[in-house]
Amino acid sequence: MPRRPEVIIKQARERIERIRETLNAIDYLCSGTLLERMKVCGKPGCRCAQDPDARHGPYYEWGHMKGGKLVHRTVSPKQAAVLRHAIANYRKAKKLMQEWEDETERLIDAEAPRKP
Repeated sequence: MPRRPEVIIKQARERIERIRETLNAIDYLCSGTLLERMKVCGKPGCRCAQDPDARHGPYYEWGHMKGGKLVHRTVSPKQAAVLRHAIANYRKAKKLMQEWEDETERLIDAEAPRKP
């Protein structure tokens, strides 16, 4: 037996409200990728030239789109920690927005069903 439209509408509105609350709790939000790199300095006498385990770092690099172009920026370890959190929030927000869109479609179908 199909669910009644009132039940579908109520459940969809409750889900949307939970999504809104979750999105409202998000503080930092950034897209992109955070890379952790170990580098060779280029000095011939340095131990990093012979031993891959002796490379310098870690150095953090944030890659993201800005003005339609891919931009890479070196960031401090403290900034990297914040960015790690912000990027995770961005991915979570994208997922929540997709869920909100799905619930909206459910609402539209329940409030104004399509005619055969």
